[in-house]
Amino acid sequence: MTAQIPRILPFGDAAITQAAALIHAGGIVAVPTETVYGLAADATNADAVARIYAAKGRPSFNPLIVHLPDRAAAERIALFDDEALALADRWWPGPLTLVLPLRPDAGIAGLVTAGLDTIALRVPAHRAMQALLHASGRPLAAPSANASNAISPTRAEHVAASLGNRVPLILDDGPTIAGIESTIVGNGTILRPGPITAEQLGLSAAAPSANVTAPGQLATHYAPAKPLRLNATEQQGDEWLIGFGKIAGDDTLSATGDPVEAAARLFDALHRADAAAPPRIAIAPVPDSGIGAAINDRLRRAAHR
Repeated sequence: MTAQIPRILPFGDAAITQAAALIHAGGIVAVPTETVYGLAADATNADAVARIYAAKGRPSFNPLIVHLPDRAAAERIALFDDEALALADRWWPGPLTLVLPLRPDAGIAGLVTAGLDTIALRVPAHRAMQALLHASGRPLAAPSANASNAISPTRAEHVAASLGNRVPLILDDGPTIAGIESTIVGNGTILRPGPITAEQLGLSAAAPSANVTAPGQLATHYAPAKPLRLNATEQQGDEWLIGFGKIAGDDTLSATGDPVEAAARLFDALHRADAAAPPRIAIAPVPDSGIGAAINDRLRRAAHR
């Protein structure tokens, strides 16, 4: 029997109406954000949230980010101090997630927070996710729309290839812009680097911890199926080399050495490498400053086995 493939609809009013109907019925929908494609469900509906975990094969101790249309909606769910309010006013809507104390009356399903007394919140800038938030009228839990620990999706076809018939509908609005997941901040430190850099925030990264306190902190994450060698300055015979700057390869993150372009192309390049014939992947070094810190964070987790 041929496996069913998900419906992929181009972004527009008709697609948003169908997606909102699925959300109201307790279903899941793949939708682009400015970072990566997310797998969205009503964050107040425990059964719907459970469908996210089931579709991804995601560990239940790994919390989810909740997406909201604006700061006012976020303040109904979490407690903001002055620092959090300043960050929200500066960076929302955009690729910043804040981990904040959960209000007792927030109405968020316990699965979303993985039993923690904090919640990860973001106000996205992407038109498709904003349209779905407004059409559904629900806070949307939405991790990346891929099988757990696999490469994050930056295109609708990545979602379809990773999840297949486990997701009934994918909203297609082209490739994402940032290309890596949001920066996560909690307790005045960066819990996960992302498109908004430490330099821009004026914050430092939290010390590594075995405890999962926010999404995206698992040691193994964002991983291709093939072994991945980091900081490669030359190609070995059985490798697909992803270049950067002056190091050319079968593919490149940025021929000009632009780290912003590299971030936008990272997961797309890993998907192509995973689909190529060579059994191993190598990737050229990327400077660890600015958004390069986020790129290298994802690569270290992708290579961890």
